[in-house]
Amino acid sequence: MPAGNAIPYTGYFNASAECWSVFTEVAGREFSNAILFGQVHQLSVDAYAVQHAGGRHPDKSVDIHLAGLCLILDRGVAPTAVAPRLQALASAISDWPHLEPPAIAWRQTIFDVAVADDHIAAVREWSAGVWEAWSPQRDRVTALLRALD
Repeated sequence: MPAGNAIPYTGYFNASAECWSVFTEVAGREFSNAILFGQVHQLSVDAYAVQHAGGRHPDKSVDIHLAGLCLILDRGVAPTAVAPRLQALASAISDWPHLEPPAIAWRQTIFDVAVADDHIAAVREWSAGVWEAWSPQRDRVTALLRALD
C-alpha cells in the first residue's frame, strides 16, 4: 500500500505510528494477493493486535484476536473460516476479561514480516511466537471459546 494510501493511525492499538505504518503496508500486500490473504491475513491481524495490547486497546479486541490465534494455531481451523467464528464469539460474550499481556521483549514483529523473502513463512513463525508468549493465558482463551460450543 503506497504511503499516501496508508490507513491513518488512530491510537486504537498500543503501537507507534511508525509500527502501524508498517502493518498497513503488510496488510496491503496481503489484500492485494489472494494467496497471502487466504493463508495468513487472519494470522497477521490477530498477531499484530495482541502484540499491541494495552493502552486504549480494549479487552474485547485482545480476547477476540487471541481466540483467532488459538483457533488457527491450536485447533487447525482454516484462516478463512475464523472470521465468522470470531463474530459469533463477539455476539456470545458480554463480559470480556482483562488478560495481562506478556512482559517480554518480542523476538519478532511486523517489521520482520515486512522485510521477509517468504511472507507466508514469516507470518506463521511470527504469529506462533506471539501465541506462545501469551501461553499463560491459553486456558482463559480456551474458556472463552467454549461460548461457541
